[in-house]
Amino acid sequence: MTQTEKPNTSPSQGSAPHVPLIEGFAPLANQYKGLICDLWGVVHNGQEAFPAACEALKTYRAQGGYVLLLSNAPRPSANVVTMLDRMNVPKDAYDDILTSGDATRDYLASLGDTTKCFYIGPDRDQGLLPNPDSQKGSEEEAEYILCSGLYDDETETPENYSELLERLFAQGLKMICANPDVVVHRGEKMIYAAGALAQAYEKLGGEVRYFGKPHGPIYDAALERFAGLKSALGKSHLLAIGDGHHTDIRGAQGQNIDALFITGGIAAEHVGETPATPNQEKLNAFCAEHNIAPQAAMPYLIW
Repeated sequence: MTQTEKPNTSPSQGSAPHVPLIEGFAPLANQYKGLICDLWGVVHNGQEAFPAACEALKTYRAQGGYVLLLSNAPRPSANVVTMLDRMNVPKDAYDDILTSGDATRDYLASLGDTTKCFYIGPDRDQGLLPNPDSQKGSEEEAEYILCSGLYDDETETPENYSELLERLFAQGLKMICANPDVVVHRGEKMIYAAGALAQAYEKLGGEVRYFGKPHGPIYDAALERFAGLKSALGKSHLLAIGDGHHTDIRGAQGQNIDALFITGGIAAEHVGETPATPNQEKLNAFCAEHNIAPQAAMPYLIW
């Protein structure tokens, strides 16, 4: 099988897909005119940029490709640009950014200033609310829950929220989840994200509305960006890149968009002895277990 061949089976066929492990992005890159690229786990680790990934994106753009960074960051894209600048992600590594925070904020704006939420998440993400002073309320005042993460993701786990979620569920409140990610890497540490609390709320029987990958609305917004280019790009022109099998890869698959699986991120311990050394058999088994069939996989994004 060549580096750029597609998997020889799909998950629906009931047998494990053979997902090609590639050493560099260049052969695959030439098949696509646009990228939907994840940020956390592909371009940076929450603390610093991955230089090789940035160079790969710069090279792709220099050859005429278009790069849309699609992130489940629960904050507006303007805030993410500031964060990328701080981590030294070069501006010529991407063309545009779309976040789950953008989609969440647009929805919250439609609710008006008088609809109050109970907010769960760090102070830094309260910018999701167009008017936090009037849109935040107590447990008793709230008409819905807005979750952007844990209050302190360095020390807390979802178990710390069990009693709170039970009280909110007893009130019949719907949850708005601004980041479907369950876990992310921050440096070398794995931390819980908003998706973990959303899953816990669903297990109680609570209703959750998700904004971000793998759910359809964020892809609709992304595809609008590509359709609006001077040379419009459709799904067949695009490749999604990400390390999240539940979010990036499954989301792309649900939209019939090809995907490149970065195995050195949150799935690293399941597919190899080290993040840099994925094992072909383990990779195939992992993809079959999670019902995904990316076009190819590599430990880190490099050209």
